[in-house]
Amino acid sequence: MPSLKWRSLAVVCAVASAAASVLIATPAHADGTLRGHAAERGKFIGAAIATGPLANETAYRNIASTEFSQITAENAMKWESTEPNDNQYTFTGADQIVNFATQNNQQVHGHTLVWHSQTPGWVQGLSATNMRAAMNEHIATVVGRYANNATVVSWDVVNEAFNEDGTFRQSFWFNTLGQSYIADAFRAARAADPDARLCINDYNVEGINAKSTAMFNLVQSLRSQNVPVDCVGFQSHLAIQFGFPNDIQQNLQRFANLGVQVRITELDVRMQTPRTAAKDTTQAQYYTNVINACNAVTACAGVTIWGFTDKYSWVPDTFSGEGFALIYDNNYAIKPAYTAVHNALDGGTPTDTTPPTTPGTPTASNVTSTGATLSWTASTDSGGSGLAGYNVYREQGATDPQLGTSTTNSITLTGLTANTQYQVYVRARDGAGNLSGNSALVTFTTTTGGGTDTTPPTTPGTPTATNVTSTGATLTWTASTDSGGSGLAGYNVYREQGATDPQLGTSTTNSITLTGLTANTQYQVYVRARDGAGNLSGNSALVTFTTTGGGTGGACTVVATTQNTWNNGYVIQPVTVTAGGAPITSWTVTFTLPAGHTISGSWNTVLTVSGQTVTAKNVGHNGNLPAGGSGNFGFQGARPNGNTALPTGYTCTTP
Repeated sequence: MPSLKWRSLAVVCAVASAAASVLIATPAHADGTLRGHAAERGKFIGAAIATGPLANETAYRNIASTEFSQITAENAMKWESTEPNDNQYTFTGADQIVNFATQNNQQVHGHTLVWHSQTPGWVQGLSATNMRAAMNEHIATVVGRYANNATVVSWDVVNEAFNEDGTFRQSFWFNTLGQSYIADAFRAARAADPDARLCINDYNVEGINAKSTAMFNLVQSLRSQNVPVDCVGFQSHLAIQFGFPNDIQQNLQRFANLGVQVRITELDVRMQTPRTAAKDTTQAQYYTNVINACNAVTACAGVTIWGFTDKYSWVPDTFSGEGFALIYDNNYAIKPAYTAVHNALDGGTPTDTTPPTTPGTPTASNVTSTGATLSWTASTDSGGSGLAGYNVYREQGATDPQLGTSTTNSITLTGLTANTQYQVYVRARDGAGNLSGNSALVTFTTTTGGGTDTTPPTTPGTPTATNVTSTGATLTWTASTDSGGSGLAGYNVYREQGATDPQLGTSTTNSITLTGLTANTQYQVYVRARDGAGNLSGNSALVTFTTTGGGTGGACTVVATTQNTWNNGYVIQPVTVTAGGAPITSWTVTFTLPAGHTISGSWNTVLTVSGQTVTAKNVGHNGNLPAGGSGNFGFQGARPNGNTALPTGYTCTTP
């Protein structure tokens, strides 16, 4: 028999539709709320909620209460928020979330109890005996506080235990306690609340891969030992440029077959900036796919979106040059992603049977011996499922082979045969799979190939620089042409720097967005075109621009503390960053690893490694520091056995 708390999940879903109409009027942009449609399917639809805007913004509160039947505290229930110092608890933020959910007939998913990140330094330096005791006491106190509260129905007990290759993450938990910390944490949580649903949660486990298989094997093993793992959470931080995990439904089902509940816990779909209509369409399709996968698996309880408005998304602070990951924009206007979630949940939405309009006649450019670029006037879709993309076919009689697909109104074909005529047409497709009529044909003939082209392309026009920031800039120039037969292949972009000019990037179009530049620095940049035979044009004229200073306003200092060392590794925690006499909004720490050392884990930072130089940048919650204020991060290093060296040369800047 399900427990009282587990039955309350169904109660929340059952009252969600009626509750929404009592709380606030049905929004004009849809025929019902997300939570109402989710309830009709027996699912929840959730969002991660931040305490700041929840307290201060009416629009944020209205959407959070009206559209979602489940909420997860974005940060307020993590260890650093609830027990920043040993046995000194604060539940102000956590209680705010729980009280809001109670008032709005929502369930709360507790996030998270045992994690390598956002855990205070005092925990990470404990001995094995004291660390296990601290973990058990923390779980007993935090979970126990809400054990008799019907609103708090589930917990992420252990978060992100695996590396990408399926091995256990070498966190301070694992290095100090071994794999047993996972089972111990679940048993402590069950003792603190016998009725709560207990989950293990991780990222990049949506599809079937080494990491998700390791998770599968662990859950299977733990349950065979009567460890109370009740559910598995799939974070699902997706990005349109990396493709969709098309086996997500199959993966959810294989976990469900173990007898556990499954759920999507932290869904967002980021894109590279700038945001475009085509990217919005792809993003919406990803949201549709995830909701459909959960709908198709009975044991999938629901989907939680990690936030709901781009205004407060974690993505831009973590992934440079990326963002727009959520279903509302910065101004709380709905995006195509919202409509996609709504329609995927709405079981009563009529099936879209209206195909998109026929694309315009394609034009061919950059024709080489093995490829060509096609572009066409975009289609439109009025059937409700949205334009999903295009299929490109070769006209070849009874059977027309598909040459490729695209989510935009252009495509670069590759793998073509030299000296061959192609007749090609395009068909648009929508989210329901309807195909448009065939576009008119474009006819082109690939070049002869053979490497006989020795004529370089014409010199590109003088670049212009726009959107200059502390770390990047966008350059555009007049396109080159190529008459040698191998076709224009793209452009190389260089910095003028004396005897040796470093290449800053390449592009297949007459524009590029440069990243990774140094703040407050002058750049002189030129462009060279290249053709399919490798010939390079002359240098374009120079464009000169200066990156901004970063706008953080003040200086910073850094002090690194060695917490623990052993024969082949060490933990450096905390690495404390302190603002100078003025506030800062971000920081960058660099340091040097001794020869043979590598980074095996980090927390509260975004790390990149180039050779032996490590660059650590703040994440969203620890970069904005008042004058004299401090933030911290930590990392774990691996080194050759017996090597006693440690990282050196810590410096802090505010780019």
